[in-house]
Amino acid sequence: MSARAVVTAAYHEAAWLAGTAVSLLAVGKAASAMAHAFAELHHSALTNGLVIGTHGDAPAGLQWVESAHPVPDLRSERAARAALTLAGSCADDDRLVVLVSGGASSLMALAADGVAFADKQAVIRRLLAEGADITALNCVRKHLSAVKGGRLAQACRAPLDAWLLSDVVGDDPSVIGSGPTVPDPTTFGDALDVFDQRAGRAAYPPAVIAHCEAGAGGRIRETPKRRADLPHVTTRVVGSASRALDGASATARARGYEVVRRPTPIPGEARDAAADHLAWVRRALGVPGRRVCVLASGETTVRVRGQGRGGRNQEFALASALALGHAPWCVASVGTDGVDGPTDAAGAWVDGLTLERARRLGLDPMAYLHANDSWSFFRQVGGHITTGPTDTNVGDVQIVLIPADTNAEVR
Repeated sequence: MSARAVVTAAYHEAAWLAGTAVSLLAVGKAASAMAHAFAELHHSALTNGLVIGTHGDAPAGLQWVESAHPVPDLRSERAARAALTLAGSCADDDRLVVLVSGGASSLMALAADGVAFADKQAVIRRLLAEGADITALNCVRKHLSAVKGGRLAQACRAPLDAWLLSDVVGDDPSVIGSGPTVPDPTTFGDALDVFDQRAGRAAYPPAVIAHCEAGAGGRIRETPKRRADLPHVTTRVVGSASRALDGASATARARGYEVVRRPTPIPGEARDAAADHLAWVRRALGVPGRRVCVLASGETTVRVRGQGRGGRNQEFALASALALGHAPWCVASVGTDGVDGPTDAAGAWVDGLTLERARRLGLDPMAYLHANDSWSFFRQVGGHITTGPTDTNVGDVQIVLIPADTNAEVR
């Protein structure tokens, strides 16, 4: 389901909104598409607004701000200040609609008082390199931020309605975009635990650690914790990975596949998760000889060890090739936003001939995996999935296609 379709469906469900004068804030990788969809539906009563994203533009009458992802920069800071200004300018009898999609944490970033923006950048870069998942990343972001963890909602006196396009496992509103409109269940102590578990506090800027330690000691105010702290806010998830898998399931069935959906998300580091997932598929197949499409979703991580190029989906695919061996299956992993890491690919696919193609080219797949250079591997062997930005982001999708005449073991 596209971002436009998601917003249209959510809008029609909110029948009370028709004719109501609102201000609009859209932030995330799908911000432009979501804002345009909302503006087309509500144009006569849309008073002003702000659209913060990586690409696209804003509807007529709204301000467009291009920002940075995955590591925030000064554009992110300016965007966050503009968002807080918009929220703070709403009177009690106004209404603010906030559209949040994946990437919002980086695109709208303003350091808390006492934290240097450069230090916050350094923290995010280090946590990404350490393979921190989105929950850990956003826990830290919220406690170094003036806008996340419910802070944006605190700045707004008017009724606020937030529609979230989820890119996180479990669709937790407090994790999506670092929860700018919802109470935050995490604490400064939790943020310190993230540092302790990923290289230790000494690996991070001393001012950041001091800030979190002061918060844990009660010397800095915590983020809002209760629904009662934000009584004027309504937040709902309007799009998610499960809806994307519904569409994939319908397509697979139309092409003659029996569909098996993994009931739990794929977790962990991409290279390990790939082998674990294929082992799960093997156990789940049951009776051999079936033409099966196995669908799963999740958001794996990559701990950067080498100097190569790639992303979690391409690394998942490369590790899958090694786990497949010569089994006649096809495995794909793709980011629904069309972007996998700092590359031009959305992901990659492999099959039982991938290793043979690599051998003929004199390539060592394991060496590319160790170097975190999956993009270079698939550039030579083939298998890149390139869609360009899709204007939506609901996490990653993994697909395993198994032909009818075999149920070969994954070796």
